[in-house]
Amino acid sequence: MSKGKLIIFSAPSGSGKSTIVNYLLAQGVPIEFSISACSRDPRGEEKNGEHYYFLSPEEFRTKIEAGEFLEWEEVYPGRYYGTLRSEVSRIWAKGKQVIFDIDVVGGVNLKKQYGAQALSVFIKASSVAVLKERLVARNTEDEVNLNMRLEKAEEEMTFANDFDIVIVNDDLKTAQEEAFQKVTDFING
Repeated sequence: MSKGKLIIFSAPSGSGKSTIVNYLLAQGVPIEFSISACSRDPRGEEKNGEHYYFLSPEEFRTKIEAGEFLEWEEVYPGRYYGTLRSEVSRIWAKGKQVIFDIDVVGGVNLKKQYGAQALSVFIKASSVAVLKERLVARNTEDEVNLNMRLEKAEEEMTFANDFDIVIVNDDLKTAQEEAFQKVTDFING
């Protein structure tokens, strides 16, 4: 595997990390999105191989046993998410840096594996109440899933200090500009 850099964005659901990552991808920075694998069904317009690699729980467990993941986690009971080794190799082979939009535990695990080769960024909303407003406005979760995400968000917020940088997303434009500066400094450094 050739050596490149990794930029890891993690946050509780509703913090705005996907919006910030998509902003960075549109800015012409030499990065490419690492498509995660998951064992949940597609939502809305999501497509296999574009938004996620959608696997059954059985397929996911088989790939775990085969050592095909850099990191993985059972985020919710029976719901797995992870990063395939082949994704990082694919992107580095193109001469680009890898950008991740992954859960907090996955972000911490990748940072531990890659050390100074990785920049880990935690996107934080000002409060769990703000996260709840954003998740409700998304209208993609039923009440049970919404409550699971909010419980998990409280736990995930405790990991912020395990990241290289914490960006508070109270104003999206400001958060995007800060993320752009930090990422370009890291890539060029």
